[in-house]
Amino acid sequence: MKLTALTTAMSLAAAPLLAADDMTLMLDWFVNPDHGPIIVAQELGYFAEQDLNVEIIAPADPADPPKLVAAGKADLAISYQPHLHLQIHEGLPLRRVGTLVATPLNCLLVLADGPIKSPADLTGKKVGFSVSGVEEAVLGTILRHNGLTMDAVEMVNVNWSLSPSLMSGQVDAVIGAYRNFELNQMEIEGVPGTCFYVEEQGLPAYDELIYVANADTMDKDMIARFLAATEKATQYIVNHPDESWALFASTSAELQDELNARAWADTVPRFALRPGAMDVGRYAAFETFLNEAGLTTRMTPVSDIAIDVTAP
Repeated sequence: MKLTALTTAMSLAAAPLLAADDMTLMLDWFVNPDHGPIIVAQELGYFAEQDLNVEIIAPADPADPPKLVAAGKADLAISYQPHLHLQIHEGLPLRRVGTLVATPLNCLLVLADGPIKSPADLTGKKVGFSVSGVEEAVLGTILRHNGLTMDAVEMVNVNWSLSPSLMSGQVDAVIGAYRNFELNQMEIEGVPGTCFYVEEQGLPAYDELIYVANADTMDKDMIARFLAATEKATQYIVNHPDESWALFASTSAELQDELNARAWADTVPRFALRPGAMDVGRYAAFETFLNEAGLTTRMTPVSDIAIDVTAP
C-alpha cells in the first residue's frame, strides 16, 4: 500500500500541468482607463486563475476588431452597443457576450463659457462628429428632444479631432465626445467644457463598451471564465481605487499623466459590476431606437444581438 501510494504521488508530481487556454482580445483603441478591469485582471493573475492566457492587442484601426472577430481571427473584441446593432444588420456574425462599461460615455460637448446653454441654442451652429450613422441619429434625437431638427445645424466631419476642433472654434459643439476623456482634456487645457448627456436628452440608455464574439465559433466556457476574471478585477478596482490606479498606471509610462488619472476616477463608477449579466430590455429599446431613426429596415430579436454566456 505504501509503495502504491508513493508511486502514485511520484507520477502525479511528474505529470505536466494542464496548459492554459489561449485567448486573443482585441481592444477598441490603445490601452486607456476604459480597459481597467482587463489590465488589472492580467496584472493580478486573475486570468491565470481561470486557466486563461489572454493576449491583449490594440488595433491599428478602431474599426477592425469586430471584423477580425467575425472573420475568426480573434476570440473577443471590445466594441460599442450602438455599433453592434448595425454590424449585425450588415451581416456580421457577432453577439454581445459581456459588458465592460455599462453606461453611455458619449455626450454633446460645448464650451462652458460659450453661447450654447442648451441644445436648443444650436440653431444655425456647426456640430462636429467623427463617425457617421449612429452619431447623427444620436444628435437628431437630442435636437428633437429640444424642439429642433437636423436641418437646424451644419454637420462637420472633424475625424477624431473632437475637443481640438471645439476649442479652436472650428465648430460650436461636438457629438461623440466622451465625458471621461474629452471633458477632462479641455479642463486641463484651460478651456472648460459642458456635456449634455445623451441619456438625459431622449436616448435610451445603453452599454457603451461591450465584449463581442463570433456567434458561430465562440467558446462559451472560455468566455465565461474571462468574464469571471474581469468581474473579480472590477471588484478589486471598486474596493481599492487608488491601489488599482497605481497598478494600472505602472504598466505604461504613457498612462502616468493627469488626463488618465482623471479619466480613471470618472470611469471606475461606470464599469459593469456584473459583466456577464444582460439587460434584454436595454437591447430591445436600442434596437427600436435605431429602427425608428431609419438606420435599420427591420427589427432583430435580442437573442440574435446579445446573449448571457454565464447562464446555465
